Amino acid sequence: MQHSNVKLSEEKVFKDPVHRYAHVRDKIIWDLIGTKEFQRLRRIKQLGTTYLTFHGAEHSRFNHSLGVYEIVRRIVDDVFKGRPEWNEDERLLSLCAALLHDLGHGPFSHSFEKVYHTDHEFFTRQIILGNTEVNAVLRLVSPDFPQKVADVVGKTYEDKLVVSLISSQIDADRMDYLQRDAYFTGVSYGHFDMERIMRVMRPREDQVVFKSTGMHAVEDYIMSRYQMYWQVYFHPVTRSAEVILTKILQRAKALYENSYTFKYEPTHFISLFEGNVTLEDYLKLDEAIILYYFQMWEDEEDFILRDLCNRFMNRNLLKYVEFDPAREYKLLGNLDELFREAEIDPDYYLAVDSSSDLPYDFYRPGEEEERLPIHLLMPNGELRELSRESTIVQAISGKRRTDHKLYYPEDILLDQSKHGKIKQQILSILKKHG
Repeated sequence: MQHSNVKLSEEKVFKDPVHRYAHVRDKIIWDLIGTKEFQRLRRIKQLGTTYLTFHGAEHSRFNHSLGVYEIVRRIVDDVFKGRPEWNEDERLLSLCAALLHDLGHGPFSHSFEKVYHTDHEFFTRQIILGNTEVNAVLRLVSPDFPQKVADVVGKTYEDKLVVSLISSQIDADRMDYLQRDAYFTGVSYGHFDMERIMRVMRPREDQVVFKSTGMHAVEDYIMSRYQMYWQVYFHPVTRSAEVILTKILQRAKALYENSYTFKYEPTHFISLFEGNVTLEDYLKLDEAIILYYFQMWEDEEDFILRDLCNRFMNRNLLKYVEFDPAREYKLLGNLDELFREAEIDPDYYLAVDSSSDLPYDFYRPGEEEERLPIHLLMPNGELRELSRESTIVQAISGKRRTDHKLYYPEDILLDQSKHGKIKQQILSILKKHG
């Protein structure tokens, strides 16, 4: 472990709008920040298309990753230090995993993952374990250190307490992005008393627990998360931009598969289209590259690709109405037919988008995505599951909220120079749902 304890001669600080400063004393952390794979995160927005709804949301995954690192650093250096349940040997591993947890995110990652079947967690592990600058830095600690970091990120590391710091129902990842996203979107929902939460954190064998005296701060965190999801992350305008983005990626792939001749050869996309993306290909992708292609595609011969790129680049988004696919599937079939009659391709211009969130859940063995509950440490040393003590959390525990919207191009329907009667019929159907 020759490099594990090497410190910088002078502490480095990053000025941060959320945490005031991010402090770096470990040389390994400083070297990781300087790698090209980590610097790439400056070119990936934390909130994808949300900047088209909240214009301040231009912050990057670089900002967020530093923030998660800083929260974990404060936990292990201030809150856990000296406590018998905390293994000090896991300190550097916790810091590196916190810093690198989002390393594999691609541009507009959720749309990319949906269309091209990529997985940011897979690529995070690939970057950590592959022939990369990040891997070379981690190996300075020990030959098996990159694997340990990858295991923490993949939630398979043997010390579950370390995993829970960046992956649990109340972790450094969520505590950073809620506050950071609230700050940059300008909303008031995502704020909670992180200082109080950190003061009442206690290490236990397999997860972080919270002193019962801090229960109200934990409640506040859960409610702020709930509100951020519905007011920011699932905002229907953001989702409209996400729908267009997804349709652009689908259209470009479909054209390539049908041997379409692009005016501007989509070199960076070819391995994605063909489903054989290498790590080297993946690391060349960032949002500047994607937006460059979208701008080029505004001049393509193909009307659908051209129109969708124009919509995305110039924020001419799709309109939406409330929609329940379970009850109204016949309506969707009817609209699909009418769109085709009006020569509007429903595969690209009629979309149902669904959002779903489970704000808090208790442990349900065997269920998909099992969630470890948040535990309160009572004065007598007993652990109690949060929703058994908090009536507020009990009220929302295990309750999944789902919302569906139907998106369509109002401007095309309002242009009734062609197929006017059919378009009028479509508009009147949609108006009943508006």
